[in-house]
Amino acid sequence: MKNKFEAVIFDLDGVITDTAEYHYLAWKQLSEELGIPLDREFNEKLKGISRMESLEIILAHGDRQNDFTQQEKEELATKKNAYYVELIKQITPDDLLPGILAFLKELKEAQIKIAMASMSKNAFTVTNSLGVMEYFDHIVDAATVAKSKPDPEVFLKAAEAISVSPENCIGIEDAAAGVTAIHDAGMYSIGIGDEKTLGHANTVLQSTEQLDLKTITQLYQTSK
Repeated sequence: MKNKFEAVIFDLDGVITDTAEYHYLAWKQLSEELGIPLDREFNEKLKGISRMESLEIILAHGDRQNDFTQQEKEELATKKNAYYVELIKQITPDDLLPGILAFLKELKEAQIKIAMASMSKNAFTVTNSLGVMEYFDHIVDAATVAKSKPDPEVFLKAAEAISVSPENCIGIEDAAAGVTAIHDAGMYSIGIGDEKTLGHANTVLQSTEQLDLKTITQLYQTSK
């Protein structure tokens, strides 16, 4: 293994920007239409997983998992996405999480490759609205992967696209399923958020503000 990482692969939601609130509002609107209660605590179960899996969890929560055909479920998921797409039209560069722009600039200047591994089908739209598309060498989104996190596919595809071996990549996530995906891809993991949820990460930082090149270089080298 090399002593220096060559790439950083970011999740989108909760790492680059916090679209979790928009996802929550969109799911809540759909759930209310279906007569299923959905609160913020329950919404935590939906973080980091695919749209169809999230829908199945919500339907099971309301004991309505057998009330719809597969086609009807797909239509419900599409409806949720339409609500979400409408909400994210409000996103601007001001919605970047603290420290992210400075960190992206640092990585670019150091010629470290930057990729995104997101299970959002709107990753390109959101990244563009945030004004940071130029920093990413490649974006892998839900449209191009068969398996959602915790499967490592999305991270492995991102590493392959930028021609960097997984062991020379650092993955950054805010969801437990995402951290598991990073590990199973053979990468070093940084979790952003609660240590109780992300304790299996190699390193847990409370905020994106703590992300800088010097810090993560030291963390990565210490782990070798």
